[in-house]
Amino acid sequence: MVDKKKRRRADDSSDSELDRSKSLPSKKQLKSDKLILSTLKALASEAASTSSSSNNLTLADLAISSTCREVTDLSLSSVQSAIESLTLSLAHSILSGRGFAFSVPSRSSANQLYVPELDRIVLKDKSSLRPYSNVATVRKTTITTRILQLIHQLCIKNIHVTKRDLFYTDVKLFQDQTQSDAVLDDVSCILGCTRSSLNVIASEKGVVVGRLMFSDNGDMIDCTKMGMGGKAIPPNIDRVGDMQSDALFILLVEKDAAYIRLAEDRFYNRFPCIIVTAKGQARCGDQILSVYGCGSKNMSYDSANLTTPDIKWLGIRPSDLDKYQIPEQCRLPMTEQDIKTGKDMLEEDFVKKNPGWVEELSLMVKTKQKAEIQALSSFGFQYLSEVYLPLKLQQKDWL
Repeated sequence: MVDKKKRRRADDSSDSELDRSKSLPSKKQLKSDKLILSTLKALASEAASTSSSSNNLTLADLAISSTCREVTDLSLSSVQSAIESLTLSLAHSILSGRGFAFSVPSRSSANQLYVPELDRIVLKDKSSLRPYSNVATVRKTTITTRILQLIHQLCIKNIHVTKRDLFYTDVKLFQDQTQSDAVLDDVSCILGCTRSSLNVIASEKGVVVGRLMFSDNGDMIDCTKMGMGGKAIPPNIDRVGDMQSDALFILLVEKDAAYIRLAEDRFYNRFPCIIVTAKGQARCGDQILSVYGCGSKNMSYDSANLTTPDIKWLGIRPSDLDKYQIPEQCRLPMTEQDIKTGKDMLEEDFVKKNPGWVEELSLMVKTKQKAEIQALSSFGFQYLSEVYLPLKLQQKDWL
């Protein structure tokens, strides 16, 4: 009798789960993995063909290299030589009685330009003098000199340090890490090199898992065998090499919770991909997307090395709230700052170029609603990996 009751409860439970799965938004539209994979493979082949046949445009190709500037990767010896040459010129200026000043490229928004042909933000050629003899700039000039000295030491010793390490070498002078960080970017612009060329790195933050193998300082890493935690992305990229992958796409996930779900479900085995996360940023998703696609305004001098113009926006997008029947209790009211950010983005040239972005941002500002990717868990913990993302890939539903 007891066994029959238990069996009846189990049957009732399984029936309930079956009914629930049938009522899941959009699940009936989902086709077989085989069909989705064939679509993805065709798209990957087409993208590879387009990439190999197209030439990457540069500022020189567009005849604006004289009015805009970009930095390049330099070897340590080249960075060291550039610092020594700069120091000699400053010494000559002092000995001739003129004192010394740094000519620093301006990184203000007024000195930035969106180039539609490149689909990214670049730095224009305006510079300002930073003299030691001026009370308003003497401290920043001193910090600039100190940073150059420390970078020179790194070049000689051939070692890497974090930005935090750099700050602690002279806390009394720098006072706050934001100040040493800002001048570090100035130094990159002055020397005309990428920040990574200075051997100053950010702390490890990003994580990768999925169909990727690479050597890290001589050790071979297989990212399919890193468990849920994944492999921390090395901050000093010069030690990474021998990359191998059969992935059809790279999936960039901002929220740690979404990353954990996809990693635990081994989504990368179902649909061959590489999953990367920066473990969340304190900004709205479309703003983060614009930084990945067109570049950060703070780092516009290095946009050629830091942007992925062909990045696509999967979601969760404002139009998904109704399309996927996101419950009202899971929708979040936008703050005044969110609304202001949305309106400001609608005025950006790189947004106006993409009608899909304009439509989504306009909808968000109009409805004053947003949702986090975790809202999909209201349909089941695995709805993200089992229904939402596969359907997005099947329908090519991205911007």
